Amino acid sequence: MNFLVGNILEFCSNFSNTVLVFPCSEGHVTCLDCFRQYCSSRLRERRFHSDKNLGYTLPCPAGCDNSFIEETHHFRLLSEEEYAQYQRFGAEEFVLQAGGVLCPQPGCGMGILVDGGCTKVACVNGCGFVFCKNCLQGYHIGECQDVEIGATALEQPSYSVDPGRAAQARWDEASKVAIKVTTKPCPKCRTPTERDGGCMHMICTRPQCGFHWCWVCQTPWSRDCMGSHWFG
Repeated sequence: MNFLVGNILEFCSNFSNTVLVFPCSEGHVTCLDCFRQYCSSRLRERRFHSDKNLGYTLPCPAGCDNSFIEETHHFRLLSEEEYAQYQRFGAEEFVLQAGGVLCPQPGCGMGILVDGGCTKVACVNGCGFVFCKNCLQGYHIGECQDVEIGATALEQPSYSVDPGRAAQARWDEASKVAIKVTTKPCPKCRTPTERDGGCMHMICTRPQCGFHWCWVCQTPWSRDCMGSHWFG
C-alpha cells in the first residue's frame, strides 16, 4: 500500500493488522506509526486545517480533494503533550476565525472574543492585561504606532561600534519580556511604567506627558476608578 506523504515518508510498506483509511476517492491507507509521524509533523508546522463542520483536522497526505479526517478522535494517537498542543491550537484557530484575538502577554495567550467596533481588550479570565485589538500593544489613546526600536542609528557610517562592547550592551530578549510582563504603558505616550505599591492612580513621569491614568483600566483616571478600585 504505497502513497505519498510529502517530505515525511515516501511510502508506507509496513504490514499491520490495523490501518487507517483516508476518506478520499483513492482510498489511501496508512499504518498507525506513519499516521503518527504525519500528524506530529503537521502539528509542529501548524498546518492542520480548521473546518467549521469537522473541527481541527488533516487531509489525506497525498493531497486528495474532500479527504479531511472526519473522526478527530483519531488524533488521540498523538502523545499526551502533542494532543494538548493540538487542542490548544484548535481553540486558538476557532477564536481567530470568529474575529477574536489572543492575549499577547508572554505566558498567557488567552483567546478572547471581542465586539466588532471595540479596540480595547481586557484579558479578564487570564492575566488581566489590557491591550489594543489592532496593534496588540498596551491599551492607548489615539492612533496605533510602531513601538519597535529600529537599528537605523547603528547603521549610520558616521561612527564605529566596537563589536565586543555592542555584544555586552545588547538588549536581550529576556529583558524585553521582563519589561513587558512587569510594566504597563502610559495610555497617552506609551512610556513603560512599573507600579511598586500604593494606589492605582498613576501619573506618567515623562516630562512632556504627565498623564493621569488608572493602572487597572489603563484609561484616564476618573471618579469611577477612585470609587471602585482606588487601592485595588
